[in-house]
Amino acid sequence: MPKLRWLLVGTGDIAKKRVAPAIESEPRSELYAVMDVSEERANAFVKQHPARVFRNFEKAISDPSVDAVYIATPVFLHKKQSIRALRAEKHVLCEKPLALNIEEANEVVRVAAHSDKKFGVAYFRRFYPRYRMVQEMLEKGEFGQVVLVRMTYFSWFNPSENDPKYWRVIPEKSGGGPISDMGTHMIDVLVGLFDVPVSVYARVETLTHQYRVEDSASIIMKLKNGAHVVAAFNWNSKTWSHEFEIIGTEAKVKWHPYDGPKVIKTVGREISDIDIPNHENVHYPLIEDFVSSVLEGREPVVTAEEALKTTKVVDAIYQSANRGKEILL
Repeated sequence: MPKLRWLLVGTGDIAKKRVAPAIESEPRSELYAVMDVSEERANAFVKQHPARVFRNFEKAISDPSVDAVYIATPVFLHKKQSIRALRAEKHVLCEKPLALNIEEANEVVRVAAHSDKKFGVAYFRRFYPRYRMVQEMLEKGEFGQVVLVRMTYFSWFNPSENDPKYWRVIPEKSGGGPISDMGTHMIDVLVGLFDVPVSVYARVETLTHQYRVEDSASIIMKLKNGAHVVAAFNWNSKTWSHEFEIIGTEAKVKWHPYDGPKVIKTVGREISDIDIPNHENVHYPLIEDFVSSVLEGREPVVTAEEALKTTKVVDAIYQSANRGKEILL
């Protein structure tokens, strides 16, 4: 069976450490080419991950040997590159978030809906074994009534202007601060488990740093069953934490650290630590699922329409903060 030939657009840290190794180790895939506007970065990349090199995006997606495109570029390029690749008759797997804002995301969704190619978004935490564990607990009613979901992420992020990640603090390029960055991953998991919240109220501010994106966000949401969600995303604390907790009348589950190997499950007063490690390369199940969707003619786990749900929540968060009121979804 011929392999799915990938074009990897962007050669940053995630592409180097996770995406390229995942493609190379997926038995039905081939890392055919990489594209980066920097010849120096691209040449350094292919020394570790052998592939053809393109410096021009249009030329790269015009290559008839390319079957699928992984877009690993800054957020402001996602819409344009996704649409161009789809129109070039390529399957597309795009880094998260889907686009800079709701308007751009809707445009990608419209184009993807009219394409016969597959389109997915790299919300890879949906493939965590702990995610499936919680899904099964919800399906079996083990939580009882879910009454509260708590999401927290805080770290220190204050890049210098010559840092390759500086684009993350430019709102025109990133779409926002920690909400757009790690927040979208956590909101995607929330949406996957409970669907889109029915309301959002948020305070979003820059308390510590001098950049124009937020470094602090506090959010209260209400789920369809009435449960509350309390979330805080910060880039202004050197005391790192990353956790996710679901609390029900009968049981609760806590992921702390969020990406760690253990889950803390509490039923009544009985507490158990469950070993449930992720794949050694968290992007591998994402790539595996996308290749299967292409070969089997089904949709990937996170489609453009599914990723749009997270963008809608993020849009509501910023709306609420700007208008000082609750936003209904």
